[in-house]
Amino acid sequence: MTKQHNSGLDAVLGLLTTPNIEWETILSNVIDYFDCTTGTLHFLDQKTSILKLQAQKGIPDFLLPKVSEIPIGKGMAGIAAERQKPVEMCNLQTDSSGVARPAAKETKVEGSLAAPMMLEGKLYGTLGVAKPVPYDFTKQELEDIMSIGEAISKHLAAG
Repeated sequence: MTKQHNSGLDAVLGLLTTPNIEWETILSNVIDYFDCTTGTLHFLDQKTSILKLQAQKGIPDFLLPKVSEIPIGKGMAGIAAERQKPVEMCNLQTDSSGVARPAAKETKVEGSLAAPMMLEGKLYGTLGVAKPVPYDFTKQELEDIMSIGEAISKHLAAG
């Protein structure tokens, strides 16, 4: 891990120590950290088991109703939550696995990553980022997004 890499991750994690958290700012910094253009942050409603949109960047307005509430097991975020593991696609536009919902292609993103936000085996939500080009996320990037998700989960658990 490079020094620059470490400082970028530390900067994102440092935002979670401020008293009044702006989730849009957190998400924006995560998107920048992964050199992405689009992202979503969903918190799990523990009563309904529905992922509820907390912040987003780059999602077209007409898709907001479809991403505002996501059942566990549906779409990339829902499957990441169900599996409790990151779900990645090199190119969402050409994917035929059925993981991405048909409307997801309307985002025009390609390289996509959705990760569960976990703390001590408990799901708190999901964090997703995407690029406008095909991309395979590295093992380090998968570890980083899980670390960020854990830090967000710690904040939510303390809530």
